Amino acid sequence: MSKWSILGELWHFMRVRKKWWLLPLLVIIVLLGLILVVAQGSPLAPFIYTIF
Repeated sequence: MSKWSILGELWHFMRVRKKWWLLPLLVIIVLLGLILVVAQGSPLAPFIYTIF
C-alpha cells in the first residue's frame, strides 16, 4: 500500500462522512512533525524540543 493510497482513503473518508474537523488537526500534526524534523540538525533543537 503506497503513501498516496492512504491519503486518498483518508480524503474519501472525510468527504463521505463529513468529518471536516479532522483536516485542521491533521495539518497541525504534519506541521509540527516538519518543524521537529527540520530543527533536528539545528543548534536550536534543545530549545524547540522543550517548547513541544
